[in-house]
Amino acid sequence: MAHRWQLGLVALVQVLVLALWFSASAVAPALRADFALTGTQAVWLTATVQVGFAVGAVVSALANLADRIPPNVLITLSALLGAAATATLALAHAASAVLALRLLTGISLAGVYPPGMKIVVSWFPNARGVALGLLVGALSVGSAAPQLINGLTTLPWRGVLLAAALLAVVGAAISLLLVRSGPAMKPARVPDPRYVVRMFHDRRQRLVNLGYFGHMWELYALWSWLPTYLVASHAVQGRLGVGVAAFLVAGVCGLVGCLAGGYWADRHGRAYVAMLAMLLSAASGLLSTLVFDVPVLFLIVLAVWGATVIADSAQFSAALTEVADQEYVGTALTAQTAIGFLVSVLTIQALPVLADQVGWRLAVPLLAIGPLFGAAAMARLRSLVRA
Repeated sequence: MAHRWQLGLVALVQVLVLALWFSASAVAPALRADFALTGTQAVWLTATVQVGFAVGAVVSALANLADRIPPNVLITLSALLGAAATATLALAHAASAVLALRLLTGISLAGVYPPGMKIVVSWFPNARGVALGLLVGALSVGSAAPQLINGLTTLPWRGVLLAAALLAVVGAAISLLLVRSGPAMKPARVPDPRYVVRMFHDRRQRLVNLGYFGHMWELYALWSWLPTYLVASHAVQGRLGVGVAAFLVAGVCGLVGCLAGGYWADRHGRAYVAMLAMLLSAASGLLSTLVFDVPVLFLIVLAVWGATVIADSAQFSAALTEVADQEYVGTALTAQTAIGFLVSVLTIQALPVLADQVGWRLAVPLLAIGPLFGAAAMARLRSLVRA
């Protein structure tokens, strides 16, 4: 029973703290107007968080922080840092502070998500697919939460940011007071910054990571530009409609996809389920261009896309925890996410530039490149496992 209780607590912490991720993106038009941000600076509201996450994850991986500091303590400290950065942004009046504070927010989140995965793994030495699926589903809901807050309330943009910061503080308190590591936790005996290099020398770990990088090519670009894509399609109208639709696609459908992906992966293999999810996700992206002008069909396709785009995410993490050195699971997960989030910066930046040239309807197929590449890596991993 304790393992289920701890899984629920860690998932709740992720929902609360990861509301910081897209808090500024959800109110980007108001931020852009108040701070006179350029179009390029507005794009970097999300991309800077990705860069910050990668920077924080690289430092954490090289220092083996996720394997040397109690994970619940690392999550608490990181969540408080992110909350402080977001609250400071809500009170700021200088445009020069915006991107710097978003960078700091990203750095802090590198100490929340990977340690959370390590805690879950310590409680679930078996059946990790469903457990990590719930955790990644919590990430989906938390990341989409600011869209819902912005859509359902009349809070000004500063109020939305302060609400996200408050949620993160609550998450930090729960992590410190209630979250504990499981019996399978193995702290690293000796710091080993070279483990990141050794990880990529192992073929199985390398293929898992290549699949994850293809997945990240697509995921955050879709989440970042989903409200804009919805507006461009005219499928929904008004702030309320866009906010609720974005939350349902990224948050609710994402949670369903994560749980379903975890259930099937524990029974049919992680490589197979990840490959299938990426093929379905790529197909959804391509199909969305064909139904772009048909609101009902467009929203149905987006719902499927919202589920399949994240259904594989937990399985890359679960697979890596199974093939990595068990003393450095936290380091392996942190390094994986660091590189993956750097990959996501490319598509977050590239998609609106391409959309300016050809329109959102034709720009979306760019995202299918990543999952198709990742599916190929998973097919090779599946063949290797069978052999």
